[in-house]
Amino acid sequence: MLNFDFYNPTQILFGQGKIADLDKVVPKEAKVLVLYGGGSIKKNGVFDEVMQALGLRSVTEFSGIEPNPSYETLMKAVAVVREHGIDFLLAVGGGSVIDGTKFVAAAALFEGEDPWAILEKRGNNITRALPFGSVLTLPATGSEMNAGAVVTRLSLHAKMAFSSRHCFPQFSVLDPSKTFSLPVRQVGNGAVDAFVHVMEQYLTYPVNAPVQDRFAEGILQTLIEEGPKALANPDDYEVRANLMWCATMALNGVISTGVPQDWATHMIGHELTALHGLDHAQTLAIVLPSMLRVRKDAKRAKLLQFADRVWGLREGDEDARIEQAISRMQAYFEQMGVKTRLRDYGLSAADIPAIISALESHRMIALGEKREVTPEISRQVLELSV
Repeated sequence: MLNFDFYNPTQILFGQGKIADLDKVVPKEAKVLVLYGGGSIKKNGVFDEVMQALGLRSVTEFSGIEPNPSYETLMKAVAVVREHGIDFLLAVGGGSVIDGTKFVAAAALFEGEDPWAILEKRGNNITRALPFGSVLTLPATGSEMNAGAVVTRLSLHAKMAFSSRHCFPQFSVLDPSKTFSLPVRQVGNGAVDAFVHVMEQYLTYPVNAPVQDRFAEGILQTLIEEGPKALANPDDYEVRANLMWCATMALNGVISTGVPQDWATHMIGHELTALHGLDHAQTLAIVLPSMLRVRKDAKRAKLLQFADRVWGLREGDEDARIEQAISRMQAYFEQMGVKTRLRDYGLSAADIPAIISALESHRMIALGEKREVTPEISRQVLELSV
């Protein structure tokens, strides 16, 4: 097992009716900025519950945070923070809203001239951030219990990530019943997103970390079992609770302690979103199967473990078992309604050179757990994904 420094201070308030607990965890004298997306929280009652829980606190609203939060929109929120003297942020929504709120929290107190430098330095230049919490309405990204975020700068067609210990939510409210009204597409995307998050931390090479491996395999198996149930029975509270907790556990740092991590699939996926507007989970479903096939030899030991422990494939030729495991994973993505080929989204081999150029311009030229995913390897992965 590798050395590690694990830290996660986020308080989780889990269960039906837990939005009411905002009154306990948001400071009484706080000047609160409530940040959200397109307004669905006003249609499904979540906004009213949040406002009731906040009571007499000073509250300002900021809406319009996109599914891939843009730097341009978030800087408008930073201006609101400064104009109104906001001292506490509350993200109400999915991972994009929470990611955006992390950036606002850091940018509002950033001492440099241009907060875009936060993304350019991957968050290493963040020295402080406004306190914030979240109310999760879309389980997928795990942003509710980690310190990372991804922001897109529309003017540059750049989607970049940052992380800082100053950007952990103080708390997050997870009420599975608030996910009943989610569109089928978002439910499927969320399950796939969580699945690939686990794979990026699990499917690398062995370092004798059985606790982390078993945790990861348990999350994967639960997603495989519960995902289709969520599509078939959207009002099943227990199913939604299990999916919600899977998504949180997939990226709160527990399964990444002491093990190597990959993330090459995510980096390529970010460029697909920035250039072509695909949903984040769609890009992951496109890239990961081909990534595993192209890098089969480097990942052989963990691919065989994945085949054995997650899919029960223990007999026969090694290469055949590996291919069957990857195919079953790909079929699961399709079962969740997330297509797995570039052509499914109107893209072709002609679109690949621009993606490779974007990777190079963003210095994504040595990716993966051993930094061996070069632009040429990325090209092979994308060509196999057509």
